[in-house]
Parts: sequence; structure tokens; C-alpha cells
Amino acid sequence: MEIINQYFSDFSPRQTEQFAALEGLYKEWNEKINVISRKDIDSLYEKHVLHSLAIVATGDFPPGSQILDLGTGGGFPGIPLAIYYPDIEFHLVDSIGKKLKVVEAVAEELGLKNITTAHMRVEDIKNRKFDFVVSRAVAPLKDLWRWSKPVLKKSSPEFWKSMKHGLICLKGGDLAQEISESGCRPMLTEIYELFPEEYFKEKYVVCVPC
Repeated sequence: MEIINQYFSDFSPRQTEQFAALEGLYKEWNEKINVISRKDIDSLYEKHVLHSLAIVATGDFPPGSQILDLGTGGGFPGIPLAIYYPDIEFHLVDSIGKKLKVVEAVAEELGLKNITTAHMRVEDIKNRKFDFVVSRAVAPLKDLWRWSKPVLKKSSPEFWKSMKHGLICLKGGDLAQEISESGCRPMLTEIYELFPEEYFKEKYVVCVPC
């Protein structure tokens, strides 16, 4: 929790309480259903929570946004983002039901009313559009973009000046080939510039406006 407080100082008492509760909840649930690698559970706040909040550090979601967390796994980046943005709706989707069981339990324990979940593949979402899709280390960018486009609302022609709608994903390593294969023109933010911790070297927030 200390590393979160190094970079964020504007939490309400409720948010501080919710973030502080994450470690105990995930350690307890990880004993039953492995959603975080054993070697990473002790670095939960750096490698999972702060990593998720890198999205916050690149810009705010407009009020009233509806956000899809594609392949949420154990609830990242969705749960930290839902704590940070209590007035924004997050829909967390994963194809593995047991992972969503953990997400639902954590959200309920934290009292997060702005989270819904669905055990399904994103390709099966019909008749619903979102302002943003967020994702972390789920698939190559070309696949994330292919899955995201059908469920994203369209932006105005001014989208390069202000990203109104789009895909925001957390990725690492040399992304040159991945970006080339995707056919996208993403905007990259180096997380190490936001949070100068060794872990975040060569990790990026990748934004693809829609």
C-alpha cells in the first residue's frame, strides 16, 4: 500500500480503506483459486494495483463513462480502476468462470457497487457499447483491437486531440512488430516515466482511439 501512496495522495478515506483491504482479500482467495502467481502475490500493490493505476496517470475517464475490462483475470485493471472511479461503471468479462468468482467476492467485500461481471468471451457481447475497453496482457494488440472495435462507441473526428472512446491496454517489451501487425496508430506512454520503479521499465500504456 505504501508504494501506492507515493504516487497518489488524493484518496478519500473510503478509497484508502478499499485499497488497503486488497492485499488480505487476494492472499486469502489466492490460496483457494490461483489468480495471481505465487511469486507476485507479495508484490500485489506494485505489480498489479499500481500497474493498473498507470491508466489513471495518463488521463481521466469522462464522467458517466462505461468501461469494459476485457479478460479481467483476477480483476486487473478493473478493480483498482473501479475503486479510483466510484462513479463510473465497469463491466469485467472473462472466459474463465473461477477467476470471476474471485472478482465478484472481492468486489462484494469492498462494497463496490459500480462493478458487474460476465462469464463470456468479448466476441459474444451483443447490443451493448462501451466508451472504453481496458485490458492487461491478454493478447496481441491486433486481437485486442479486433475484439474491441465492435463494442466501442465511435469518437468525434477530434479524437486525436482528446481521446473520447477507445482501447487502453497495458503492455510490455518491444512492441514494434505487434503494433505493425495490428494496423493501429496507438499512443504509447512509458509507465517508468510515470512511476520510476524498476518493475515498470519497458512497460507501456497503449491507447488506440476509436
